[in-house]
Amino acid sequence: MSADEGSETEETLAERKMRFLFALRSRGVTDKSVLSAMEKIDRGEFVRGHFAGRAYEDMPLPIACGQTISQPSVVGLMTQALEVGPRDIVLEIGTGSGYQAAVLSQLARRVYTVDRHRRLVREAEEVFARLGLHNITARTGDGSLGPLPPARADLPVVPPRREAVAPFADQAPFDRIIVTAAAEDPPPTLLDQLRIGGIMVLPVGQSDAVQQLVRVRRLDEGFAYEELRPVRFVPLTEGIAPE
Repeated sequence: MSADEGSETEETLAERKMRFLFALRSRGVTDKSVLSAMEKIDRGEFVRGHFAGRAYEDMPLPIACGQTISQPSVVGLMTQALEVGPRDIVLEIGTGSGYQAAVLSQLARRVYTVDRHRRLVREAEEVFARLGLHNITARTGDGSLGPLPPARADLPVVPPRREAVAPFADQAPFDRIIVTAAAEDPPPTLLDQLRIGGIMVLPVGQSDAVQQLVRVRRLDEGFAYEELRPVRFVPLTEGIAPE
């Protein structure tokens, strides 16, 4: 490759990244800290194979295990809606490619992320390590589970199956929770893990229809719900996926 060709390739990549950021702004991602985080985290690190060349387009793309990496504007809008602060501890349900967790890692003190697909967790951990994102902890588990119920004296103690234990239940309550799969209603088991004053953002609705992105705030007297925009996500599924 000649020097001119190399320069042209670098310029083209820079231009694509500029269009990427412009697209985020034009679709409502205006928070400067979120835009800065998404500028630092290269989406191209999380898109593989035939779709790698489309990493900077504002569209969802297929990844392994029949899942998708969300379109960047939706990642930005969900992150913006979370209102993450530098001291916040965040729980993410649905690691997927790891892109959303990587963006959150630039804003939060700590990110815990869980996915039911072991392969996705392994591959995301590899990218986190390569990028030096040391404030993310990923785990395979059933993200639909909440904290374990308290023991009852009138019932025998039965050790739970390892995979039935709520992922990161020992870290609850969380300042922020983000769910990247659609539930018909905000799962009570996850609401229980949200700190008073905390925020949860998730898609709500039937998996075969357009869902609503919902922001939930936990108040002293209960929960406040706010619909943000229509979205479409894969369904939140219970259990651990087979290898």
